[in-house]
Amino acid sequence: MRKPLTKTQMVALMAEKSGMSKKEFGEFWDMFMQVALQETVETGEFVLPGLGKLVKVHRNARKGRNPQTGEEIDIPAKTVCKFRVAKTAKDAVL
Repeated sequence: MRKPLTKTQMVALMAEKSGMSKKEFGEFWDMFMQVALQETVETGEFVLPGLGKLVKVHRNARKGRNPQTGEEIDIPAKTVCKFRVAKTAKDAVL
């Protein structure tokens, strides 16, 4: 199994496949990421059709356990970001 693509490798590959320059595709990718993150902040989700969606989720406060001492600790409530994979993507990968 090979290592995953780095951003530089991904930009080079996508620039080659799209016919754009690496610089143009790099700028496009940065703009795309800004839009995805801003949409997630404002609406709570950003959908990538056929791939999945980026979702903002609230986690309630809960009890946890320190693995070293076994002592019970309080974990505060927080908001997290999750990626939910679309069924078509799951079927293609699995």
